[in-house]
Amino acid sequence: MNEVDEARAMLSMAEKNLRALKGMDDATVFYDEIFGFHVQQTIAKSLKAWIIAIDVEFPFIHNLARLLAILKENGCDVESFWDLVEYTAYAVTFRYDVAEMTDDPIDRSDALEKSQRLYDHVRKIIDTATQC
Repeated sequence: MNEVDEARAMLSMAEKNLRALKGMDDATVFYDEIFGFHVQQTIAKSLKAWIIAIDVEFPFIHNLARLLAILKENGCDVESFWDLVEYTAYAVTFRYDVAEMTDDPIDRSDALEKSQRLYDHVRKIIDTATQC
């Protein structure tokens, strides 16, 4: 499988998390820890798809700052995505530890919009890579 096909496969996994987010409006059913986990997964898988698309290897990590740094180190413009780093804690910390969440719940519409924006950006990169 070439890098474009691998990137598409990873982005397909990100899309599954993104679709799940769209059905998690009710915070009384889907706690912030669960919603945040799917935000983090959408972002991480989208970033990994981007890294794959530029044919760079990455470590199997959940750290969004590190994934963004890998892209930046390889000449990618990631400036508009640094605010996504705040969701790194939802990968592990808030899944396995008692969440000491702030009084401020996740702004679900904002998190969904940011996740969708990154996903769409990566999809365009992958689609462009396949054009002759």
